Amino acid sequence: MVMAQTAKSKRKPEWQLQEAKASFSEVIKATVAQPQTITVHGKETAVILSIEEYKKLKTPRQTLFELFQNSPMYGVELELPPRNPEEMREVSL
Repeated sequence: MVMAQTAKSKRKPEWQLQEAKASFSEVIKATVAQPQTITVHGKETAVILSIEEYKKLKTPRQTLFELFQNSPMYGVELELPPRNPEEMREVSL
């Protein structure tokens, strides 16, 4: 059983479901510091996040194309050594 959190104590961010239900406001307040994990029969089942963390996860990320386009190396010509056709292997499709 996970010990109940007091204002001054630091606890592992894991709650048994019954404990989380009984101390829901405490669980919500604890999300400011870090995500809180809810367990059912000892198995991690859910995570409660702060709204800031949730918004970070929901923010669209750059596509690979956008990443390359915004790269400081965009437009730089690379000098690659010529390929030797004898070193290429045959592939059957």
